[in-house]
Amino acid sequence: MTKPWDSGEPPPEVHATPLGWALLILRGGALILTMIAALLVNLVLRGIEYPFAGQRRPLSGQVPRVTSRMALRLMGIGITVRGRPMKGAGAIVSNHCSWLDIFTLNAGVPVFFVAKSEVAGWAGINVIARAAGTIFIERKSSEARRQQALFETRFAAGDRLLFFPEGTSSDGTRVLPFKTSLFAAFFADGLRENVQVQPVTVVYHAPPGRDPRYYGWWGDMSFGTDLIKSLATVPQGRAELIYHEPLIPAQFPDRKALAQTCEVQVRKGLQDALGRLPV
Repeated sequence: MTKPWDSGEPPPEVHATPLGWALLILRGGALILTMIAALLVNLVLRGIEYPFAGQRRPLSGQVPRVTSRMALRLMGIGITVRGRPMKGAGAIVSNHCSWLDIFTLNAGVPVFFVAKSEVAGWAGINVIARAAGTIFIERKSSEARRQQALFETRFAAGDRLLFFPEGTSSDGTRVLPFKTSLFAAFFADGLRENVQVQPVTVVYHAPPGRDPRYYGWWGDMSFGTDLIKSLATVPQGRAELIYHEPLIPAQFPDRKALAQTCEVQVRKGLQDALGRLPV
């Protein structure tokens, strides 16, 4: 299991107002109903399309995007998009700030997440993730060939797969070093010349007067506590997605060079959006 990143500094303290507690109940209830409805719709559409489309998800693949936009709207979090999402199949590599990234990145363009194997054991989350087409992997060399074959199948089906190369989430004000192991799959025969790899920067702008790390999720922060905080926040901040130009692996000598270029572009996007980043 990957050890969570920790800055060594405590997260900002947040105290909900009476209005915040009321919004927590309203937003939380609406969000639960939305997720249940989305799960049911996804399962129905998947049952309809599978006999005709197989791995492709022309109908159910759109559900997470619609659901994510609704979820952000229900929570009061605005979102802006800069740049152009790539067309067709490929890999999106992004910095990882929070569990909110699931909604934020899906709101931009339909994607299928590549998640750590331990996520498959999270009660409730695993059901939603599997229904949404998430791929669960183990980050070890013995699994590399099997994962490569799986990626090839999903790319052939026209999917955009989303990776978090940092391997963990941060406080949202920095980009952690990208791990290079997953980039090796993009250099397989048949992929290096054809697959696109698009770096994407996720930015969270804190609510007025709040700590810049407000939407980050790191260290020993619990999901439940952070969810309550996010639902009770008033006024909310906003999210921003920055799509950089897609890259072709064949243009790079190896996975390390490709990973470094993606990391530099993602970090520059965050720096341009927030100003000078922490060292």
